[in-house]
Amino acid sequence: MDYALLCAYTHPEAPSLELDLVTDWYVWVFYFDDHFLDVYKRTQDQVGAREYLDRLPAFMPVDLSAAPPTPTNPVERGLADLWARTVPTKSEAWRRRFFESTKSLLEESNWELNNISERRVSNPIEYIEMRRKVGGAPWSADLVEHAVFAEIPARIAASRPMTVLKDTFSDGVHLRNDLFSYQREIQEEGELANCVLVFEKFLNVDAQRAANLVNEVLTSRLQQFENTALTELPSLFEENALNPVERAHVLTYVRGLQDWQSGGHEWHMRSSRYMNKGAGGAGDTDGLPLGLSGLGLSAVRFPFSASALGLNRFKSFTHTPYMPVGPVKLPKFYMPYSTSVSPHLDAARRHSKEWARQMGMLDSLPGLPGVYIWDDHKFDVADVALCGALIHPEASAEQLNLTACWLVWGTYADDYFPAFYGYTRDMAGAKLFNARLSAFMPDGPCTAVPTNPVEHGLADLWARTAGPMTDNARRLFRKAIQDMTASWLWELANQIQNRIPDPVDYVEMRRKTFGSDLTMSLSRLAHGDAIPQEIFHTRPVRGLENSAADYACLTNDIFSYQKEIEYEGELNNGVLVVQRFLEIEPPQAVEIVNDLMTARMRQFEHTVKMELPLLIRSTGLDAKAQEKLRTYVEKLQRWMCGVLRWHMTVDRYKEFELRNTRKPRRGGWEDPRDGAPPRPASRRSLGATGAEVEKKLEKSGSST
Repeated sequence: MDYALLCAYTHPEAPSLELDLVTDWYVWVFYFDDHFLDVYKRTQDQVGAREYLDRLPAFMPVDLSAAPPTPTNPVERGLADLWARTVPTKSEAWRRRFFESTKSLLEESNWELNNISERRVSNPIEYIEMRRKVGGAPWSADLVEHAVFAEIPARIAASRPMTVLKDTFSDGVHLRNDLFSYQREIQEEGELANCVLVFEKFLNVDAQRAANLVNEVLTSRLQQFENTALTELPSLFEENALNPVERAHVLTYVRGLQDWQSGGHEWHMRSSRYMNKGAGGAGDTDGLPLGLSGLGLSAVRFPFSASALGLNRFKSFTHTPYMPVGPVKLPKFYMPYSTSVSPHLDAARRHSKEWARQMGMLDSLPGLPGVYIWDDHKFDVADVALCGALIHPEASAEQLNLTACWLVWGTYADDYFPAFYGYTRDMAGAKLFNARLSAFMPDGPCTAVPTNPVEHGLADLWARTAGPMTDNARRLFRKAIQDMTASWLWELANQIQNRIPDPVDYVEMRRKTFGSDLTMSLSRLAHGDAIPQEIFHTRPVRGLENSAADYACLTNDIFSYQKEIEYEGELNNGVLVVQRFLEIEPPQAVEIVNDLMTARMRQFEHTVKMELPLLIRSTGLDAKAQEKLRTYVEKLQRWMCGVLRWHMTVDRYKEFELRNTRKPRRGGWEDPRDGAPPRPASRRSLGATGAEVEKKLEKSGSST
């Protein structure tokens, strides 16, 4: 296998010495992969694998003054040598990033081993998430920074644009590798970690159809890379005041990632590792096999197809708002858990409504008499307090009141935002609105003056909630709120572009638009410091949280499909994303989304049964922490069940309510399908979708 050719293709601008270093890194990582396969995967030696992997981080000291231990095998010797040759010229921030990506690459090999031992094929969302870590492309992206001598400024390294660039790069690299390596991995090595196999099993299709779909996902991820680079980097540069040198470094890094993509493709076409009959050729593709080893390569064999010409990218921009879709026929949802209703529900309803009134949420808009975001009817139909009573049935009256108010605030804010910025497509105003919210979440007394109900509500709730927190807990809680409100900018950007989101980007951002981290943060805070914070960063616990969030988010997408697509002109909906990506009808898309919900729920169950006991043993949690962790898991179970029951109970998604809440206008009711201009779409947050974003005119004869 010609690793030097791989690195020469993927790092075409690297000077000789740098190319030698990068090549040595790839020799080492491929050796590690094959060594781990032979010694631990084939023998399924999980105990030995754990001991082997636990030693490796010691050979990657972020602190340059720390001395690594004495290596005992070729993997340790190679890692110690390469680390010493690579990190001395880099900043501590880069060393820390590279340490984390290398550690993830090594650590998550155990995930593959566990799946092989259980003969378990992961679901699509789980696979994409884990493949990024075990596949090593984030690690490759860090090496690109090194190879092109263009380190990313630390202050933007964790921003959404830079994270998306790295993630889309990684997914492109990994999915391409899955297409080329399917035959070797599945038929010869007994691997189960291959996206073609994942799609085969999940969608119940043959291998070639699965490969074609994987190729479509790959294309979509690369188009997301381009969209992010072109539409999000310019504002990132300005908002963080990057100087010309820093901007040049970022753009050089982006070009380096593009070089890696194209070079990686060329190398796969020629490498004997993937059993290409045309391997080693001069560049023609006539020798490509038509069997399994040629999966996903139809665009190469047929260079004038619509996909190869890039024409399919336009289908994401061709959505027609307000298309009649009719009521959704609800599927049979898989829900193995149960919940109950808090006895304090009625009191919470009264308290949260009075609180909303005090904050001005039920008042007419300033300067616009008779125009409302919410009125009493919309507040009552949403019945957000019921959602709180279902997800926190064990809460005291005071706790439930606070939970209900947080749900009301998030739902109202999620409706207020598009009412002011969605219709006008005012991204600048939206960013200013979002930036101001941080001023109402201080560490000490709040000195900012609120100017609208969203700010009033946040200031009040923050003072009631954050006071008893530790500094670290307050920081995490603030970040959860900031992530949620910032995600509305992403939705607005999709509206401005009339762009149906990329499927992977949608799932990952949907957790934030739904406010999942915020509600989970409230649950975490109830456990104090009994559970070490690092436990919440482990793969099993993050997997539990993401599975629960995806189940709840997709629940909302199914129930709100008609409301959002037909009545609100929305395009940020999981059913629509699946429908457009797979080019199928809405009923089929609903079934597939439900299948995905079921898969995520079964992953949740699997993690609770198989992975949490291992986590508890490996981390040595004491009895108190174990009990708190068990309680936290039970809260997640009730949260998923409560969200589903709330959606099934309230009227807000039923067609009679949708028809009854159309906006009045002269001569009758406004129907957006009759050519009315697009209205701001209502949005979803905190486990419960907000009331419809409309400006209801109560004066007879007024128009909108």
